[in-house]
Amino acid sequence: MKLSLGPGALVAAAFIGPGTVTACTLAGANFGYALVWALVFATVATVILQDMAARLGVGARLGLGEALMQSVGTGPLKWVVGLLVFAALAIGNGAYEAGNLAGGALGAEAIFGVDGIDRRLIILALSLLAAGALIHGKYKRLEQLLISLVLVMSAAFILSAIIVRPDLTAFAAGLIPSIPSGGLLTTIALIGTTIVPYNLFLHAAATRQKWASVDGVKAARTDTMVSIGFGGLVSILIIATAAAALFQSGIKVENATDMARSIEPAFGTAARYLVGIGLLAAGLTSAITAPMATAYALSEMLGGDPARRKTLFRYTALAVVIAGAGISLLGLKPVSLILIAQYANGLLLPIIAIFLLIVMNRKALLGEHANGLASNLAGGAVVAVTLGLGLRAIMRAAGVWP
Repeated sequence: MKLSLGPGALVAAAFIGPGTVTACTLAGANFGYALVWALVFATVATVILQDMAARLGVGARLGLGEALMQSVGTGPLKWVVGLLVFAALAIGNGAYEAGNLAGGALGAEAIFGVDGIDRRLIILALSLLAAGALIHGKYKRLEQLLISLVLVMSAAFILSAIIVRPDLTAFAAGLIPSIPSGGLLTTIALIGTTIVPYNLFLHAAATRQKWASVDGVKAARTDTMVSIGFGGLVSILIIATAAAALFQSGIKVENATDMARSIEPAFGTAARYLVGIGLLAAGLTSAITAPMATAYALSEMLGGDPARRKTLFRYTALAVVIAGAGISLLGLKPVSLILIAQYANGLLLPIIAIFLLIVMNRKALLGEHANGLASNLAGGAVVAVTLGLGLRAIMRAAGVWP
């Protein structure tokens, strides 16, 4: 069978954004290889959940938002569920969009120098580019743009990891699940930056556009496994590179210049420019996909004729870009802003995943493409782990669990 990449690669491009680079770099710099297991789990979990979203989009010809509204019937419950899902998605993506724009600004600062250009102007420029692409771009062109933008960063860390030569013994030890002291929120951030809730909405909608009939389910599943597996590998290489170059070095990561030190062994003085270009590209990539997913969700849940959906899509996407720009202009440290978005994603994930599992068990809707026992067990395990981590973080913040 001919390999047809597209929606899966789009999802991978979406989660390899500033949040991934930042969270993975900080995890490697602060905890060495100890949290590699979290990324392995997150990659497998992402394949499991995104595979469900792909089957929903191609097999049932439905987006996730649309399927959710159909699953809860009519009456007040339908709108309560819709409001909760959209609120969770909008809040999470507002923070996520701010992190994307801030991350892109970090990249530009690395290229031009911290004093070379006003960060606020960079954020506004990125916001305008994202808004323009969402309002005027067509799906196929957006898909090509988003996938190509992330390739530079991927190539940089793959080559860097080969040259830096991570400690394979320590790497293997990091595959054993454990959370080092002070590492809980970083663990949640690593999971939240990989298993991104909005990607489930994005993937279902994108696969429906990519494949015109249910015959495309097999191709969609292959695309999901290959693309997301590669994206997870890149994330793992980022943490391994940072662990090899930064752990126990005492270097404090606050901007792209600091992050660049993790690949200086591979690229020397060019590292700052390479990371800057990669972060700038990754920031713009995710700054487009986050509003896109929220827009798909709202337009699917509210329904209507194609013209109405198109209008809802554009205005919702634009609102998310504006909200993200507003938050990112508040003056918070970019690295802190990016991590806050990852924490929010990690805590929101179980809610969206539970709704997805409910929808994927509707055999009347999906037929042979509905979840079987293995898919339900795997999906249930993902929900249990992510829910447990989220609850532990909440209880720890409340002083109930040390």
